[in-house]
Amino acid sequence: MTTYRIAEAADLLGVSDDTVRRWVDAGKVEATTEGGRAVIEGTVLARLATELADAPNPHRTKAVSARNRLLGIVTRTTVDTVMAQVEMVCGPYRIVSLMSAEAAIELGLEPGVSAVASIKSTNVVLERP
Repeated sequence: MTTYRIAEAADLLGVSDDTVRRWVDAGKVEATTEGGRAVIEGTVLARLATELADAPNPHRTKAVSARNRLLGIVTRTTVDTVMAQVEMVCGPYRIVSLMSAEAAIELGLEPGVSAVASIKSTNVVLERP
């Protein structure tokens, strides 16, 4: 049986250690003790990950076919007359998108604003939440 420590489970779910501990304390996820440490069984963690992925998400719209949507913050923009390069940080990930300068300006993509990176195949589409 595969088990995960709280920190490992948090990394896999993309949340903080404290969030996982609160979920354990609230009974949202079952944990046991192994060697004096709280651990979560792999099948329990997989079930929780599925529930979280299927939960309603205000940043996920039904009109977009891309399933990989990452909320993040714009960290840098480089805009010339035709094209723009927009860099974002979405959790632990750095995302870079190339788009028309017009689109970047219309979306108001500048450092400090939040945006959603919709990733499908080799294209990264940015939008404002």
